[in-house]
Amino acid sequence: MTAQFQLAVFQNEYLPEGAAEVNAIVTVSATGGAGGPSTAQAGPAAEVIIMDCSGSMEMPRRKLEEAKRATSVAIDTLRDGVQFAVVNGMDIAQMIYPRHPRMVTADDRTRAEAKSALAGVRADGGTAIGEWLLLADRLFADQPASIKHAILLTDGRNEHEAPQKLDTILRQVAGKYVVDCRGVGTDWEVAELRKISNRMLGSVDIIAEPAGLAADFRSMTAAAMGKEVADVALRLWTPQGATVKYVKQVEPSLLDLTDRRVESVPRSGDYPTASWGTESRDYHVCVQVSPARVGDRMLAGRVSLVLPDGEILGKAQVIATWTDDSALSTRINPQVAHYTGQAELASAIQEGLAARKAGDVETATAKLGRAVALATETGHEDTAKLLAKVVDIDDPVTGTVRLKRQVETVDEMTLDTRSTVTKRVGKPGPS
Repeated sequence: MTAQFQLAVFQNEYLPEGAAEVNAIVTVSATGGAGGPSTAQAGPAAEVIIMDCSGSMEMPRRKLEEAKRATSVAIDTLRDGVQFAVVNGMDIAQMIYPRHPRMVTADDRTRAEAKSALAGVRADGGTAIGEWLLLADRLFADQPASIKHAILLTDGRNEHEAPQKLDTILRQVAGKYVVDCRGVGTDWEVAELRKISNRMLGSVDIIAEPAGLAADFRSMTAAAMGKEVADVALRLWTPQGATVKYVKQVEPSLLDLTDRRVESVPRSGDYPTASWGTESRDYHVCVQVSPARVGDRMLAGRVSLVLPDGEILGKAQVIATWTDDSALSTRINPQVAHYTGQAELASAIQEGLAARKAGDVETATAKLGRAVALATETGHEDTAKLLAKVVDIDDPVTGTVRLKRQVETVDEMTLDTRSTVTKRVGKPGPS
């Protein structure tokens, strides 16, 4: 069964005289799709598991052993018929299974062979993540499957590759497959993996203890196996003279898509959303239009979901109406306000942690205090708990805090990594 898409717009369409900025939250919901790894209707898929096998994975050795166990769990989660491969990531990228650079079909025999090959893996060498991504790109290039997903696990920094080289490789492979990144332990860089996951439209998270890898690998693989429709673009049409300020995914996590725009039909641009199963996501669209007269009503934007062949899966409209009624124009749409606050929350956390690391106590206290106030205001209880491990909170409502003198590295990294995870607000009917 083909997934069915619905789009709903949440906004306050009323603008005061002279106003030009139109904001809307677009909720995209896909239903009737695959929904799980055993569902026969799920789309043709290819999966590459990239396992860091650098020397640091032996310190302690249980990191490597748990990574092997997690990879075995992911292999067992693959549907029959899915194409897959396992990559050894060091300062070079090599094949673990199969032995030569190609992919094989998942069945009982190949799963057993892959797990047997994992048993002989040893840790050695350094870390060059760009090389890992290039090998995955080579493997995916020969696959006709529409759903292409990779898991990338590392325990360290990309020390054997210049940042410029990684950036060049990311530009080369972006849009070809999705990568979910995981860092195990605390010796890796959050910003580095976030950059990779953002460019590859995936997720990033910390697995503080190696024993947690298996459950997370199972969850990521199951989610990938539930995807049905690939290469879906969010198309935004705007009227003559309008400017798109930004397009961002704001739920389930923050992801700025603005600079990923590809021009399509006249006055329209496509923004990548990767693959979909049965799920729902929210996008924040902000458009600058030419102000009109009081009483005028304008189509400020038309949002569509589009496949590469041009098939439209759903559409919705963003409206602007100018009014001199302040009761209408000053009404704050709760969805727009909520996600604006979520974006500010993420920025406050990341800027506060950066200031703390730089020794700027005043800025760190102000930013992390603001984050506490926002987390309290938006009901982001998980984030508030993480913040409480970094600051002592005197008043959560006003954001009055004091920096803790001693903070565990894992607590700081967990707060940073999960700062972009958002919480959905309860919604009334669309406008």
